[in-house]
Amino acid sequence: MDYAFDAPPADRELLDFAVRLIGRAGQVSVKGFFGDWHSRRKEDGSEVTEVDEAVEELIRTELGRRVPEDGVFGEEGGATSGTSGRRWVIDPINGTTSFTRRWPLFSNDLAYEDEHGPAIGVINMPMSQQMIVAGRGLGCWVLTGPDPDLRAGHRARVTERTRIRGARTQALNPAGWPEELLTALHRQVFLMASMGCIVDLVTGRADAVVIAGPPMGYEDVAPMPVIVTEAGGRVTDLGGASVLEGDMTVLATNGHLHDALLHLVEGLPRSRDLHALDEGDEYGDQRVK
Repeated sequence: MDYAFDAPPADRELLDFAVRLIGRAGQVSVKGFFGDWHSRRKEDGSEVTEVDEAVEELIRTELGRRVPEDGVFGEEGGATSGTSGRRWVIDPINGTTSFTRRWPLFSNDLAYEDEHGPAIGVINMPMSQQMIVAGRGLGCWVLTGPDPDLRAGHRARVTERTRIRGARTQALNPAGWPEELLTALHRQVFLMASMGCIVDLVTGRADAVVIAGPPMGYEDVAPMPVIVTEAGGRVTDLGGASVLEGDMTVLATNGHLHDALLHLVEGLPRSRDLHALDEGDEYGDQRVK
């Protein structure tokens, strides 16, 4: 499912609604971050807390009131079918590992898909009071402060850099990267730890973002097409396929650097066995394409 350039603009009222809703989700997240909670491992090995579940429940409840005919998919609650053919995708706390370690680098993510494809994307970083929101045909906007308001936002825009050598490239999940991928990028670009990921890309603090290692979930990548595209960039997986239908790796760039970076990583393995590494297995450097 690619971004449809010839589709009609997204509903501005729905965009405003999404901003208000994720603003509330951020407030719950911040309160929980400084509070007491317990974490547990899900069947897939990832962590979840009561705060993840509370944030998703808040979003689901408000969506049920506003758009009861729409479907919903959430990281914690799974899929709820709708009758409209439209769907909302929720990642209540993207970066639960950071959250549980009291690292203020998590986000609240929301995406909306209509009959034309990706229509609305929101990434909210509540600890830094920064929200990125985009609507198809409506642009990408940066909202700041404790009460984000689309009317007070300013346009987000990617950089204009065209030279790959030295390009500021954020690396997400590098512990799960195979040596070949890490080395190939390290030799050509200014590889940096990811602090804001897509947020940093569309605000010009990074020229590119690479996400590899253990595959992302659909809810992790769902807001990316509309946000990156409306900010003037491009996003695919590391093989150049649609980020929503690919292998759940991510290459997001300012557009100018995209083809060069795709060529740089072409044919390289994209993940390694982190579980074996964590257990001290002598085969912990096994490569998986």
